[in-house]
Amino acid sequence: MNSSEKNIPVHHLSSEQFQLMTLDTGHPENFNDVHRHNFFEIIWFSHVRENSSLELDFESHSLKNNQICIIAPGQVFNMKLRGEKGYVLAVSREIFKEACDIETILTGGTCPFSLGPQSAETCNTIISLMEEEYIGASRVDLLKTYLKAFCIIITEQIGRQDPSINDRQRIQKLVSLIEEHYIVQRETRFYADQIKVSTHHLNDIVRLSRGTTVKKMIAQRLILEAKRELSFGALTVKEIAFKLGFSDASYFSRFFKKHTGRNPEGFKEGKA
Repeated sequence: MNSSEKNIPVHHLSSEQFQLMTLDTGHPENFNDVHRHNFFEIIWFSHVRENSSLELDFESHSLKNNQICIIAPGQVFNMKLRGEKGYVLAVSREIFKEACDIETILTGGTCPFSLGPQSAETCNTIISLMEEEYIGASRVDLLKTYLKAFCIIITEQIGRQDPSINDRQRIQKLVSLIEEHYIVQRETRFYADQIKVSTHHLNDIVRLSRGTTVKKMIAQRLILEAKRELSFGALTVKEIAFKLGFSDASYFSRFFKKHTGRNPEGFKEGKA
C-alpha cells in the first residue's frame, strides 16, 4: 500500500450544517470504511445485534441497546453495520458548540455509554420531533433547540458517572488543556498551574476518576496521535517523532515501545 492510499479518508458535511438519518437508511460509506470526520457525529444505537461492536481510536467497544456514541472531529472511526437500528446526527462544529457542553462530551462521552429507560424515552420523543422538523420545514433554529434538549439529556447521563462536580470540571479542563498542549507541555506542573491546584492534588483527582496519572494521560494522547500517523499518514517514523515534539527519533521509538509493546516500524508494517 503506498503512502497516498494510507491517508485516512476525512468525511465532510455537505452544504448542510446538520444532518439526521437512521442507521438502516444512512449512507453505507459513513460506516463501511475507516475514516475521520471534520464534524461531530452522535450515534444512538437503539437496537443492536448480539455481536455488534465499533472501533474508535483503535479501541474496540461492544455495543448494547440504547447506547450513545459521540465521535469528535479527528477521531478514527470504523464500524460495519449488521442490521443495527437507531439514529445518526451529523453536526457542524459551530452548531455543536452552540447546543452541547463540548468539554463534558469530550471528557466522558466519546466512548459508548448507556441511556437509562427514562432518558431513552425522553430522547426518543426529542428525536421524533427533530425528524419531523428535519424532513419538513427544516428550520435551523428549531433543530438547534431540539439538539440542545437532546444533548442536555445525554450529558446528564454522562455526568452521573462522576459524582464530584468540582473534580469533573477539573478533569474536563485537564482534557482540554492536554488536547491543546500535549506536544509541547509534558509536565504535570504546567497543567496543575493552569487548573490552579497542586500537582499532588491533580494527580489524586485523576487517579480517583480515571485510575491513571496526568503523565500517563499525556503519554496516551501522544501514543494515540502516533498510531494515527503510523496507520494512515505518509510521514516516516523520524518525521512523526519530530512532529510530536521528540528531538530524538530513537527516544520516540523507545517511548512508543514502552507504551504499546511494539516499535513504531513494526506497528506501521502491521497496519499496511
